[in-house]
Amino acid sequence: MFRSDSIFSRFFGFTPLSAAAVAVLASASLLAAPMAEAATKSTSTQKSAKKQAKSSKTEKKVSASSTRTAAKAEASTSRKVVILKNGKRQIVASHHAAPVRAVFTPAKPSLGEAMGLRDTEDALALRSSVALVMDQNTNEVLFQKNPSAVLPIASITKLMTALVVTDARLPMDEVLTISEEDKDTEKHSSSRLRFGTQLTRQELLLLALMSSENRAASALGRNYPGGLPAFVQAMNRKARELGMNDSHFVDSSGLSSSNVSSAMDLVRMVNAAYRNPTIREYSTQTEHEVNVLGRTQHYVSTNRLVRGGNWDIGLQKTGFISEAGQCLVMQAKVNGRNVVMVFLDSVGKLSRFADATRVRDWLEHAPSTTPQPHAFPSSPNLTQTPGGARAILASHPSHGT
Repeated sequence: MFRSDSIFSRFFGFTPLSAAAVAVLASASLLAAPMAEAATKSTSTQKSAKKQAKSSKTEKKVSASSTRTAAKAEASTSRKVVILKNGKRQIVASHHAAPVRAVFTPAKPSLGEAMGLRDTEDALALRSSVALVMDQNTNEVLFQKNPSAVLPIASITKLMTALVVTDARLPMDEVLTISEEDKDTEKHSSSRLRFGTQLTRQELLLLALMSSENRAASALGRNYPGGLPAFVQAMNRKARELGMNDSHFVDSSGLSSSNVSSAMDLVRMVNAAYRNPTIREYSTQTEHEVNVLGRTQHYVSTNRLVRGGNWDIGLQKTGFISEAGQCLVMQAKVNGRNVVMVFLDSVGKLSRFADATRVRDWLEHAPSTTPQPHAFPSSPNLTQTPGGARAILASHPSHGT
C-alpha cells in the first residue's frame, strides 16, 4: 500500500502529515495549476498587444513619411507651364502648384466639313472634300468632286504670291530683312526666320514655295512697291486676268481663311504658274540651306511626294490651316500625260498625298482613250468616272504615299 507520509518525510525532512492535511495540499495544487496557466496566457497576451501597438506606431510613421515623400516628389516634379494667348506668354501652372489637367477641346471643323462636303461620295473613295484632275494639254476633266465649291486654300495662296512677285520683275538679288511686321498674328505660328534675318528676294521666294515659309511670303508682299495693300490688290487683279472669278486674296501667306478659291480656279492658277520656269524650279526643289543670323538653317519641301522621288512633278504647293483642311495642287506627268491635280479639305496629314497616289494608280491602269478637248464644266457634279474606277483600283492596290 502506498504511503504518502513516508515520501514527504524522506524528501522534505519534516514530520509526516495526517491524511487530511495531504488532501488539502493536493486540492490546493490542483487549483493553482489553472491559475498559473491563466497568468502565463495573460502575460503572452500583454506582450502580443505591446508588439501590435509598436507595429501600429511604426506603420503610422512609415505612412506619414511616405506622405511627406510623395508631397515632396509632387512638389519637385511641378514646373512652370507657359502658353501663348493673344500673343502674350501666360503661366498656367507654377512650382508647388496643384497639377493642371489639360482641357479637351474638339478640333475646329473645316469649312468644307461644316458645308457637308465630306459626305460626298466619289468613285475613287478619296478623303478630300474637293478634287479635280484635268489633262493639262486638252482641258479634259478626268475626275471631279465638288469642283466649284469655294473654300479657304491656305498656303496654296503662295502660288499667287509667286506670280505677282515674278510679274513685277523686281531685282531677285535685293536683300530683304525679316521684321516684326512679318510676325503671324493670325494663327500665331512659329518660324525659324528670326527678326533681323537678311535674305535675298530669290531665297525668300524659294522658301515660300518649297517650304511654305510664312514670314518669307510676308516679307515678299511687304517689300512690294506700295507695300502689302498694293501687293494684295495685284494678287486679286492677277486672279481676274486668269479668269479666277471664285477667288479672293487678303494676304501673301495664306494664313487668313479669307483667302478662298475653287478647284476650277486653282487649275487656272497652276497652269499660269507652270509657265514660269522659276516657280516650277523653286516649288519642286527638295531642300535648301540659308544663313539665318550667322547660323545655317536647313529647309526641305513640304511635299512628301517631291521628297520621295518616284513622281514626275513639274509644279506643286501644299497648304494647311484648320479652316481649309489639308490641301495640295500639283502638275505631274502620269502615264505619259500631263495632268493637273487639285485636292482641298483632305482629312489627315497624309490623306492628300494618298489621294494623289490613288488617282495616279487609276490613271495608269484605266483603259486608254483618245481625249477630246472641252471647256471647264460650269456646275459641280459628283464624278462618275469612266472605265469602272472602283474595279480598276481593287485589282491594282495603291503603292502608298
